[in-house]
Amino acid sequence: MSGAHARHARGRSTATDGAGRTFRTDAGIAEPPPRPTAPPTTTATSVIGEVGPLDEAPAGTEAATVAESFPGPKPYATAPAAAATPRTSTTPSASTPSASIPKAPARKTDLVTEITASLVVFLVALPLCIGVAVASGVPAELGIISGVIGGLVVGAARGSTLQVSGPAAGLAALVAETVLEHGVAMLGVIVLFSGLLQIVLGLVRFGRFFQAISLAVVQGMLAGIGLPLMFSQAYPAADAKAPGTPIENMAGVPGLLADTAGNPQALIAAALGILTVVLSFLWKKVPGPVGKVPAALVAVGIGIAVAALPGVDVRTLQVGNLLASVDVPGAEQFAGLADAGIITAILTFTVIASAESLFTAAAVDRMHDGPRTRYNPELIAQGAGNTVAGLLGALPITAVVARSSANVQAGAKTRLSRTLHGLWLLAFALLLPQVLALIPISVLAGVLIHSGWKLFAPQEFPKMWRQDRGECAVMTLTTLVIVATALLEGVLVGLAAGVVLAAVRMSQTVIRQDTDDDTAKVVMAGNATFLRLPQLIEALEAAAESGKPRIRLDLTGVTHLDHACRSQVEEFVTQQRGKGLRVELLLPGPAQRPATSGEPTAHRPAQPDPLPRRQTTPAPSPAPGPTAEWFYLDTRPMPEDFAERYAQEYAPGYTEEHATHGYGPWYTDGYAQSDPRGHAPH
Repeated sequence: MSGAHARHARGRSTATDGAGRTFRTDAGIAEPPPRPTAPPTTTATSVIGEVGPLDEAPAGTEAATVAESFPGPKPYATAPAAAATPRTSTTPSASTPSASIPKAPARKTDLVTEITASLVVFLVALPLCIGVAVASGVPAELGIISGVIGGLVVGAARGSTLQVSGPAAGLAALVAETVLEHGVAMLGVIVLFSGLLQIVLGLVRFGRFFQAISLAVVQGMLAGIGLPLMFSQAYPAADAKAPGTPIENMAGVPGLLADTAGNPQALIAAALGILTVVLSFLWKKVPGPVGKVPAALVAVGIGIAVAALPGVDVRTLQVGNLLASVDVPGAEQFAGLADAGIITAILTFTVIASAESLFTAAAVDRMHDGPRTRYNPELIAQGAGNTVAGLLGALPITAVVARSSANVQAGAKTRLSRTLHGLWLLAFALLLPQVLALIPISVLAGVLIHSGWKLFAPQEFPKMWRQDRGECAVMTLTTLVIVATALLEGVLVGLAAGVVLAAVRMSQTVIRQDTDDDTAKVVMAGNATFLRLPQLIEALEAAAESGKPRIRLDLTGVTHLDHACRSQVEEFVTQQRGKGLRVELLLPGPAQRPATSGEPTAHRPAQPDPLPRRQTTPAPSPAPGPTAEWFYLDTRPMPEDFAERYAQEYAPGYTEEHATHGYGPWYTDGYAQSDPRGHAPH
C-alpha cells in the first residue's frame, strides 16, 4: 500500500507513510496504533458486552476495518463501538432474545409450611400482645385487637413479605405515659392520625429517609426504650405497681427488693418472672424439637400450672369481652386535637413507629434471601394498620423483630403465614378467652424484661466504642436523654449530635505555614468550613505578622471552601493589598497544565516531526444506545521495555534512522511517560 493510498470505511480511513507504518485517521487527525501490552487486567465491576480479538470481527464492521489496517499482532479494543453488536453479553441487551436469558426458578408456595409457620408466629405473638398491653396500662383485649390488625390488615398488604407486625414493646413506655397523661380514650385519636400521617409519608416516598438516620442514634433510641422498659416491668414481675417515670422506677428498686423479700406471695411471683427471663435466654439451646417451642409459651404454661397450685395467690390476667373493649373515638376525643400535647404525641408516635418498623424491615431482610422490603409501600401498610387500630381504640402497631424472626425460622416464604397468625389470634380471643385469665402477670412481665434487654443490647456499647468513639458518644447521649426526659426529645438530641459530629469530621483541614526568602506561605488542604475559622484566622494573622513583603495563599488543595472561609480569605487579601503588600491567592478550581515545559527550548535538541498522536479533545458523542458495547480498560502502568518494543514492532528501523538527531530516546521515553489523558510530556 502506498503512502498516497487511503481506504475509507464507515466514515473513517487508514493511511500509511513512507516508513510502512499504518494509521487510522478521523477528520484528518491521525492516531498511532495502540501500545502493545499483555491482555488487559479487568477493573470494571460490570460488563454489558465483550468483543473478541479484532481478527475475528465480522467483515464490513469498523472493528474489521481497523484490524485490517494494523500490521503485526491484533490489539485489544479499548473504545465502544456504537454500531457493533456484542458477541457475548452478561447483561441482556435490546437485541438479545428473551429465550436465551436464564430465568430463576419460581418459588413454590408450600401451604403446609405456611400454615405451620403461622401457628409458630401465633404462639410467639400471643403472650407479647398481652404483655405489651399490660405494660402500656390498657386492657389486655386491646393488645390482642392490635395483633389481629397487624396480621389481617398489615400482613395482607404489600411491602414486606415476611415481616410480622403487632403491638411492640418499644412503644409500651410511650403508650403508658400517654395514657397516664391523656387517658385511654384519647389513645385511639393519636393512633388514628399517626396512621394517616404514615400513609401520607409513604405516598410522598418518604420511607427511604429513615435509612439516612445515623446507626448510633437508632441503637441509642432502642437502648433508651429497652432500659426503662426493664425497670418498669420489674414491679409487675413482683406483683407490685411501678412508681411512674423511668428515674423514679430506677430509684425505687431497693424498696421493691425489700418489700418482695417480706411477702411470700410476692416471692412466688418474682420467682415466676425470673424463671421466665432465664427460659427466654436459655431455651433456644435446648436440643431437638422441644427447643423450637417458643420460650414465652413454655413460661406461660409453667406459670399457669404454678398459679393453679393450692396456696398460691399471684395476680393473673383480667380479660373481658373482646368486642366490648372496642372504643371508637367520638367528637369529644377529636376535639382534643386542639391540645398541643396531643399533636406532639401524634408526631412522636409517627416517627418512632415508622422508624422501628423500617429498621426492623432492614434487619429481617438480612435473615432471608426472599423478596426485599419495599419501604414506601411498607410504610403505607403500617399506616393503614394504625388507622384501623385508631378507629377501634387499640394500641399502635409496628413491625416486631421477635415475631418476624420466628416467621423466617419457621420456613415461611409468602405473606400467607403472617396473615393467618392474625386469624388464629382472633379465633383464640373469641373462643377461648377464659384461658387468658389463667396467665400470671409476673410471667408476662418476665417476657417483656427479656424484650427490654434485647432492645437495650449492652454489648453494643463497648463494640461501638472500639469501632468509633464519636458515634459511641452519640449513642450514649441519645440513651441518657431518652431515659431522663422522653423518647422524642432524646431522638432529636441524638440526631442533632450526629449532625454536629458529621460536620466536625467533614471539616478536616490541614493548614501549613512557611517562610521562604521574602515570601510568607500559607498552604491549606481539605474541607474548609466555618468550624475551622479559628485555625484559618490564626494562620493568616501569622503570615501578616511575619514582616515579609510577599504573601502566598495556596488553597488549591481545598476540596470544599464554604462562604465563611472564603469571605475571611478575601477580606484578608484586600486588607493586606491595601497596606502595599503583594498577595498571591490561589483558589481551588480545575487543574490546568502549563503551556510550556520548564526546560528551556534552547537546550532541547531539534526534533523531527513526532509520530501522529490521538486527538486530545474528543468531539462530544451521543449517549450510548441499546446496542452499544462496553469494554475493559487496562489501567496498569506501561512496562519498562515498552519504548524498545514499540520501536521494534511498529516502527522497525525508524529509531535507528533518526538516532543521530536524538529523536528515538527522547520520543519513546516521552511517549511512555505521557499522562493517561493523552497530553504530551513537558
